[in-house]
Amino acid sequence: MELTTAKGLLEQAELTKKSIADLVAEYEAFLTNTTVEHIRLKMGEILGTMRFSIEEGKKDAGKFAHLAKGYGLKTNEARLQGNLIGGPIIEKIIVYSLAVAQSNASLGRIVACPTAGSCGVLPGALLPIAEELQASDEEIIDSLLVAAGIGTISASQGPISGAEGGCQAETGVASAMAAGAIAYLAKGSNHDIFNAASLALQNLLGLVCDPVAGLVEIPCITRNAGAAVNSLVAVNLTFAGVPCHIPFDETVQAMKSIGRLMDFSLRETSQGGLATTPTGKRLYQELREKHRLED
Repeated sequence: MELTTAKGLLEQAELTKKSIADLVAEYEAFLTNTTVEHIRLKMGEILGTMRFSIEEGKKDAGKFAHLAKGYGLKTNEARLQGNLIGGPIIEKIIVYSLAVAQSNASLGRIVACPTAGSCGVLPGALLPIAEELQASDEEIIDSLLVAAGIGTISASQGPISGAEGGCQAETGVASAMAAGAIAYLAKGSNHDIFNAASLALQNLLGLVCDPVAGLVEIPCITRNAGAAVNSLVAVNLTFAGVPCHIPFDETVQAMKSIGRLMDFSLRETSQGGLATTPTGKRLYQELREKHRLED
């Protein structure tokens, strides 16, 4: 049993008349030599961790972060005070995604989906929609299984780390996972799932990985919010009938090709992009002096 292409998964779903979520659960059970029930139980635990990291991040002032402090706290307070614009769902997506990414920067417990650097995208995008739709935990678990399938397919065909493919491989794939999960939760078709996933990834192709001072904080945390909102854009475009002319598998291949073309300075080395701006260099130097870091 394999899970390597969207085309193959869609064909299997058509052949068996099973949902994408069920097929992914069966694949994971096969891979781990366990049962579908066990896989769903584990995914429920993952959901619990996602909720925990959101709540922790919303009250985290950034005690253990070096540069980016209290982003989840600040945006949540602004939301509660009515100082954000965009409507309840968009506002929650911003808060939740930043809260999880802030938890990661503050040494909190998070779910890497697909990576720690992009951990805020999937929970930050999916859970506000789930709350709006009053979805059950079982429905959310199914959506997370869909996201896992998209992540597995992406990892089997291309990079999912900033060091190998740039930020497009982290937040881009995370946004694709979130878009597919939302489309599934909102009763979209199997075609809708991968149409949305492909659009989400396409919107972030070429995004470089340029962490200031080598930390997963600037611009990583705020990029989580951007990628989370992007996933909702992709789903809405899909539900509006906007076609994604490039299939998901081909989009992943394009991401892989772009990653190979990226200079090493733009792949998590902090030797290009924002990391080498005058301010980026200054922040690094200040941090180095504060902690007496050696080159």
